[in-house]
Amino acid sequence: MNSANLSPMQRRLRMAAPLVARLPTLPHSAALCVALNLALDRLLPREALEPLSGKRVRLRITDAGISAQARYDGRRFLPESAAGAADVILSAALRDFHLLATRREDADTLFFARRLVMEGDTDLGLIVKNTLDAVEWPRFEPADLLPHRALPRLAALLARKA
Repeated sequence: MNSANLSPMQRRLRMAAPLVARLPTLPHSAALCVALNLALDRLLPREALEPLSGKRVRLRITDAGISAQARYDGRRFLPESAAGAADVILSAALRDFHLLATRREDADTLFFARRLVMEGDTDLGLIVKNTLDAVEWPRFEPADLLPHRALPRLAALLARKA
């Protein structure tokens, strides 16, 4: 992509990617696992994840230089270093993962446009893709993670559990 066509965020990501790629991957993997484990049973039915048991799935954000890897042990997702071997690797730009998460684009469209790349065990990759497509995700907006929006909701949730 021509740098003149990039958004300011994409230009910053492109400049930071070489540095970010040198950082340890375990924090990214741990964050991915926290998100996936929070979705277990609520959004991700364990039965649908059975084929993932013992398998390593890596997500690679190509324009940010970030990789995260997780293994499902049949009960929960566990973080792993992305330096190890993965059974399947899903790669895309941050914007494309954002479009998937917000349901503004589907995986098939991105895959056939070669904006989402799958490497390794393609059968396993299709299971991951089909499982994610079958989930009725709540609408996700990254701005909802900003402290002034997230903290009041977290406080209300904690108050209900007390």
